[in-house]
Amino acid sequence: MKKILLFLFLTCGSLAAQDRAQINWLSWEELDSAWVTKPKKTLVFFHADWCAYCKKIDRVVFTKAEVIQKLNTDYYAVRMDVETTDSIHFDGETFTNTQALTRRNGVHDLALLLGTRPQKSFSLPVTLILNEDFTIKKRIFNYYTAALLLGFLEY
Repeated sequence: MKKILLFLFLTCGSLAAQDRAQINWLSWEELDSAWVTKPKKTLVFFHADWCAYCKKIDRVVFTKAEVIQKLNTDYYAVRMDVETTDSIHFDGETFTNTQALTRRNGVHDLALLLGTRPQKSFSLPVTLILNEDFTIKKRIFNYYTAALLLGFLEY
């Protein structure tokens, strides 16, 4: 009986561990260091606490095993709260949230630089897919499914 309980405990524990697989999110500083030593494609996900679609992407898309595996294997992944007031040191420059000085919910300068569309104001969610040379391959400005994201990551 003890052996059966031990087996069930170990089996359930390993299944729970599989459920806890996560994307290896990096900070901008970690990306800078990693990218210098080994250039790799990069996914950048801009979000905010109040963004319902950002939360849905987190909950529905970034928890899929195929997405986690693809990102952790072939990409660096960075997630950024666009309202952060932290200074970010990346690529030899320092970026700040200058809007936070004069606005409620100000958007960080780095998010504005990378995630703004011409002739439109900044809006979330924003996901960027960058090539190994850090050029923008794809910008996604709305909600997407895991299948759509995997399609974007493949080409």
